Amino acid sequence: MTDVADIDIAANYARVSEQVARAALGCGRRPEDITIVCAAKTTGPQAVRAALAAGATTIGENYVQEAQAKRAAVATAGEWHLIGHLQRNKAKAAVSLFSLIHSLDSIGLARELDRQAKKQGRTVRSLVELRLGGEATKTGLAVDDLGPLLETVQTLSHLRVEGLMTIPPPSQPARHYFRRLARLRHEYAAMQAANISLRELSMGMTNDYAPAIEEGATLVRIGRAIFGQRRS
Repeated sequence: MTDVADIDIAANYARVSEQVARAALGCGRRPEDITIVCAAKTTGPQAVRAALAAGATTIGENYVQEAQAKRAAVATAGEWHLIGHLQRNKAKAAVSLFSLIHSLDSIGLARELDRQAKKQGRTVRSLVELRLGGEATKTGLAVDDLGPLLETVQTLSHLRVEGLMTIPPPSQPARHYFRRLARLRHEYAAMQAANISLRELSMGMTNDYAPAIEEGATLVRIGRAIFGQRRS
């Protein structure tokens, strides 16, 4: 895991916050409407504590098991989001661990999250992860399946969909995909219901969060610029 001894996480977080604010103001948006999700994959509890002490409010994790261990070791308050793929058999743990799940990508997972949330007496918040690049092997829901998924969610009592998420293909310009995600939010606005709002757009990472903000991102998932290069 990343060693924080030689990384100034507080300075990195301050720099990222300033750049996010500058990008927001540059396109006529309010910086406070954009949440930095500190992508903490492969970092240890010490790094997470340092980010929270620096002013971060939201930690993003890729794996349920890693998040379980880290949360147990980090007493500092903060929201924890799941930003990685979620297997259906991990839904029970995910419901209890995370404030927001960015990676809802199937009707089956929606039903399982709702079932587990009902058992736990809570409502789980989620974003639909869309696969916009057409890669058959990549996680995420095909755009043609978004309507049927939202129709199913309307029938569920313990699951909320609060927006959309995407990860652009690495070899192509990201802005096109950010713009398309924003357009899809507008196109599906008519499907909003008591448990569907689509107000959030989770898009943009270390290399491309500025154009994501310009295209309407409300959640940017930033890891390397805060925690340094990942180590296995």
